[in-house]
Amino acid sequence: MNSHSSNDFQLERDAFGRLVLTDAQGERHAGVVPVRAFPLSAPGHGVSLVGSEGRELVWIDSVDQLPAQAKALLEEELAVRDFAPTLLRLHGVSSFGVPSTWTISTDRGDTTFVLKAEEDIRRLEGGALLIASAHGVQFRIPDVKTLDRASRKLLERFL
Repeated sequence: MNSHSSNDFQLERDAFGRLVLTDAQGERHAGVVPVRAFPLSAPGHGVSLVGSEGRELVWIDSVDQLPAQAKALLEEELAVRDFAPTLLRLHGVSSFGVPSTWTISTDRGDTTFVLKAEEDIRRLEGGALLIASAHGVQFRIPDVKTLDRASRKLLERFL
């Protein structure tokens, strides 16, 4: 797989609203996540499409060079991720099976959300997690180790 070419792949959304990457070999990867290499200094340059296993599938030098449809999907997905509230504390979960309702504190206040499936918890590099709610809001945990012990114990039941 040549992960350094920007145009030998296709992007689409599946019925669940997840990004699906079809690579140069025609293999489909559902639920890919775009990750900016330089979110502040060069947001449109150096975007990695990361698969559900946390491995880079495609490297995009410049979002502006993509075909219009892929560019629109990517920008939409990045906007959602840029909005991602940071999960600071996990207060409780309704059950250790899924779906379960989580009660949390974020950097934007307290809220509850429904976790539909374990695969909605995404491991990113450096111990970060991205958790997708049933309504498509992404909650970010930059480093699981910085959570308090009670939050970590609850979270570990789902990992």
